[in-house]
Amino acid sequence: MKYCAFLRGVNVKGTNMKMADVCQVFKEAGMLDVNSVLASGNIIFSSEKNAAELKKMLEKAMSDHFSYEAFLFIKSQDETQVFWNSIPFEKNEALHIYAFVGNPGVENVLMSEFEAASKTENEKAEIVEEILYWQVPKGNTLDSSFGKVLGKKSLKDQFTSRNINTFEKILKKMSS
Repeated sequence: MKYCAFLRGVNVKGTNMKMADVCQVFKEAGMLDVNSVLASGNIIFSSEKNAAELKKMLEKAMSDHFSYEAFLFIKSQDETQVFWNSIPFEKNEALHIYAFVGNPGVENVLMSEFEAASKTENEKAEIVEEILYWQVPKGNTLDSSFGKVLGKKSLKDQFTSRNINTFEKILKKMSS
């Protein structure tokens, strides 16, 4: 089965790694057809194992190899397609749209945080297919009240986020 592993915290705040090295770790862990998409920690691969087994195995391999606490979220090709197919917002050049990949139920935790946060004009969030989507004006991602919540240590093992354009690139590579 084809999967994408979405790594959290890669190439931010001093956790720097080359995607070629990450791919090598995946290959050494027995994954097949390993490729990366962008430098933000999106690894496409094939395996006969299930997502839960893969998560445990690959987090350990990454943690051991790079000497950091790895968090990753594994989605099948079909599951990854849902992220692209369910976008609730219109594309707009002035806005970013992010989708959150994470543990079951984390979308509700994030929505509570979003509802409690102060918002800028055109900033909104919506849950579709158990996925939280967040729209924010370009340039405000890290400055927004909700953007600051996303860095909470208590949530670090719960989710990661990607710009929706990243899902398009991942799906193109998964289909080729």
